[in-house]
Amino acid sequence: MWALIFLLITLSVVLGVIAIVLHKILSEISDKDDCKNDKKSLSEHQRMITLINNITDAILSTDEHGIINTYNSAALNLIDTNSGINGEHISQVLNLETTDKKPIDIFKELTKSSAIRQRDDILMKIEDGDYIRLEVTLAPVQGGDKMTPDGYVLILRDITKTKSLEEERDEFISVVSHELRTPIAIAEGSLSNAKLLVERKMTSKIPEAIDESHKQILFLARMINDLSTLSRAERGVADETEIIDVTELAAQINSEYSPQAGEKGLAFNLDIGGRLGVVKVSRLYLEEILQNFITNAIRYTQKGSITLSIKKNKSGEITFKVIDTGIGISKADIAKIFDKFYRAEDYRTRETKGTGLGLYVSAKLAKKLGCKIEVESRLNHGSTFGFKLKEFKNSSK
Repeated sequence: MWALIFLLITLSVVLGVIAIVLHKILSEISDKDDCKNDKKSLSEHQRMITLINNITDAILSTDEHGIINTYNSAALNLIDTNSGINGEHISQVLNLETTDKKPIDIFKELTKSSAIRQRDDILMKIEDGDYIRLEVTLAPVQGGDKMTPDGYVLILRDITKTKSLEEERDEFISVVSHELRTPIAIAEGSLSNAKLLVERKMTSKIPEAIDESHKQILFLARMINDLSTLSRAERGVADETEIIDVTELAAQINSEYSPQAGEKGLAFNLDIGGRLGVVKVSRLYLEEILQNFITNAIRYTQKGSITLSIKKNKSGEITFKVIDTGIGISKADIAKIFDKFYRAEDYRTRETKGTGLGLYVSAKLAKKLGCKIEVESRLNHGSTFGFKLKEFKNSSK
C-alpha cells in the first residue's frame, strides 16, 4: 500500500513537471499561431492538446491573473461540465475547501510559492452534498526574464478511495490491537498464575487457571478465523461459485450444530418447506453466514430452541432464517450490530465471549452473495436473522 502511495506521489510530481513544460510549449505555440499560414504550429498545437486530453488527471493552466487558458477533458469531467472554461477565473471554476471545511481560494494558493507544491487535504463538493478528496499539485510557470510567474499549472487527482482505505486500515489496526490486548493479557496472567501455583505446589487451583487461559485462546482463535474470512472475502479468494443443494446443506448444518445446541439444553429444529432446489454461490460465504447466525443464536439463548428455516417463495427466492428464543436485541443496538467489534451493553451479552466481528463479517459476505441481511428482534423475546438467494436454474437443461 505504502509503495503504491509513494508511486502515486512520484507520478503527480512528474505530471506537474510535464504540465509546466506543456504550458510553456502551448504558450510558444500560441504566439506562433498569430502568424498567418503557420500550419506546422497549428498541427503541433493540436497534437499537444490531444496529449494532455489523454492524461487521466485533471490539468488546468492559467495566465498570471488566474484566467484559464488551457485544460483537458479530465478537468471538465471533474468539474462536471460540458461547457468550455477558457477565459474564466480558476477560483470561480473550482469551489474548494480544506478537510476541516474551511474555504480555500485556489488562485491565492497558486501564488503563494515559487516552487511546485502538493496538498492532499483538499475537498471538492459534488452532488447530493457529498465530497471528493483531491490531491492537488500547484506549479508556477516562470517565463522569460520576468521575476514573477507568467502563469500557473494545476493538477488535480481524485484520491477519495485511497484516503478512505488508508483511514479504514489505520482504524482497523488500532481497534484490532485494542481487542487483542485484553484476551492476551488474561491468558498470560492465568498461565503465569498456574506456573506460580505449580512452584508452590498448590495444584488444586491449577485447572481453573488453565481453563481460563484456554477460553481466551479459543476467543483469539475465533477472532483470527473471522479476520481470515474477511481478508479472503475482500481479496476475492473464495469468490468461486458452485451449485449447492440446499436440502443437503440443511442436513449438514443440522448434524453439525444439533450436538452443540443439545449440550446447552436447547432444541435444534429444521423447518424446510417442500423442494428447495439449488443455489449457485460461494459455499464458503454461505456456510460462514449461517455458521455465524447459528453460533450467535446458541450463545445468546439460555433456554428454548434454535430453528433453521429454509423455504422457497413463488418468485423463486430461497429464504434462509435462523430463529432463536434468546435474549433478543434492543432497537438501539439493532442499528449498530453490523459494526465491527460492536457488542451490546446488555450484561447478558457481555457475559459471553463474542468477538464482535461475526455479524460485521456476515454483512460483508452477504454483499458478496448479492443479498442483504434482515433482522427482526425484540428484547427478551428472541431474534431472527435471515437473507434471500435466488434459486439457480440450469438453462442448458
